[in-house]
Amino acid sequence: MAETLIFERRDSVGWLRLNRPDKLNAQTPAMWNELRDLGGALANDRALRCLVVIGEGRAFSSGIDLAQLTGGGGLPAAAAAGAKEGDDPIVAAVRRTQEAFTWIADAPFASIAAVRGYAFGAGLQLALACDLRLVARGTQLGALEFQYGLLPDLGGTAWLPRLVGAAKAKELVFTAARIDADEALRIGLANRLVDDAELESQATALAATLAAQPPLALQGAKRAIDACEDVRRSLELAAVGQAECLRSEDFLEAGRAFLEKRPPAYRGR
Repeated sequence: MAETLIFERRDSVGWLRLNRPDKLNAQTPAMWNELRDLGGALANDRALRCLVVIGEGRAFSSGIDLAQLTGGGGLPAAAAAGAKEGDDPIVAAVRRTQEAFTWIADAPFASIAAVRGYAFGAGLQLALACDLRLVARGTQLGALEFQYGLLPDLGGTAWLPRLVGAAKAKELVFTAARIDADEALRIGLANRLVDDAELESQATALAATLAAQPPLALQGAKRAIDACEDVRRSLELAAVGQAECLRSEDFLEAGRAFLEKRPPAYRGR
């Protein structure tokens, strides 16, 4: 059983809750290990159509728990234990930690970050790993790593520029600025703003919409969109994904459902 996470299934939607509410869901090496293990368990789950990531309590995640990171059981210990001979142990440890987030970005299903309170540092990067971000009004967000002599190394340097552009990403990272939910929406960091009291219900409704989409088409579109900076690569992925869709049972089911005027029942094959 995970100690820092709660995972539950609601039909085809998974809910992943960070579970350190007394610490504003500050992240620890133990949490990263549990996130990585969960990713391995869900990677080939064909029944899962959408994942909602949320924090227990009043914050999504305030970032890294610096006390644990710099203590005896933190990154230095992980680096010493996991490095291969000849490798830079810190680089190896960071790469392993990145896997706690990158599986969400790489997953074949859609993902939603339901963000309230605070999303700072690693918390912001976890939200960036998701496909969409619902942000509660009053939330504060920021890449604050420079305040601690660090840089965003868990995906922020890759995913933030996709959303807000390279220049704006540099401004946010270089100044360690805190922005509010309205600014996050204005610059494209948030997809939607919702009232805090409606965050979970709105996430539930959006997840149901995404879970009802054709899974093969969603997976193919996600891969092609994520490669959008390389036009030829994006077009190639779209062609490959479309071929899979055209050969699928789901494509035939979509046609039958249209003629019969009913919702399609997709099976992902």
